[in-house]
Amino acid sequence: APWCLMMSLTPSRGCLLDLPWEDILVPHILCHLPLQQLLSLQRVSKSFQSLIQLYLANMRCFDSSQIGPAIPRAAFVNLLKDNEVLQQLALQNCSDWLTDRELLPVIGQNHHLFQIQLKGCAQLSRHALVAISLSCPNLRRLSLAHCEWVDSLSLRSLADHCKALEAVDLTACRQLKDEAICYLVQKCSRLKSLSLAVNANVGDVAVEEIARCCPELEHLDLTGCLRVKNDSIRVLAEYCPKLRSLKVKHCHNVAESSLSILRSRGVELDVEPPLQRALVLLQDVVGFAPFINLQI
Repeated sequence: APWCLMMSLTPSRGCLLDLPWEDILVPHILCHLPLQQLLSLQRVSKSFQSLIQLYLANMRCFDSSQIGPAIPRAAFVNLLKDNEVLQQLALQNCSDWLTDRELLPVIGQNHHLFQIQLKGCAQLSRHALVAISLSCPNLRRLSLAHCEWVDSLSLRSLADHCKALEAVDLTACRQLKDEAICYLVQKCSRLKSLSLAVNANVGDVAVEEIARCCPELEHLDLTGCLRVKNDSIRVLAEYCPKLRSLKVKHCHNVAESSLSILRSRGVELDVEPPLQRALVLLQDVVGFAPFINLQI
């Protein structure tokens, strides 16, 4: 429907392009169209091409998934070459080819970014994270999930320069150990959401430091952190009154004795209590859940 509308308002009718570009078309009309259609619109005429280039230069949010699963490298570079006002950048769809060479110029000229999504971008290097830390002082949300190039030195740079961080995803960043996580939370005490999932190097030391440094914490993902034990979960319960969800599946050293404290507060857990788990298994086996007096 939006495409039909735009095609019906061609320059020959003297309607659409006569409107003020920067005051009307860019902020109030083009922003409602999918990016893929805007790029196609460039082929209508030279005037439309200029209009779309103006829009791209003033775009606040770029999400590669809006273009499709295979955005060409050259197209990405061309799309963002004139933009210096980006606030949100999502590039998980570019993981097959995105390197420092393409990313660093975009980061270097956009100092207003507050949200960056780089999930699975395995071909970047630690220099990308250093560049982000130096160029984006107002960064609040950052996803580096499955970016195994993230190391302690680059994370320290992030912690030193981006102290407004509220959400960080470090899932499967396997180079990171307790010391690096402790440094991050000491510097970034405003964290509300943190994922350290699938990292066997993270243990009680990091979790206890998270608890003591991040009183605003609401969501913590420790899935598969095999070194985390009951003691640190108890500290978490004591120091994080705003905690809303905790993931500890496959944390074999975390038992109900520590989780029950959080469960009683209504914290969402991804591990069922032992009795409920037994009833579910029994129902799967015999096809029904027997009546049991749970007050016994």
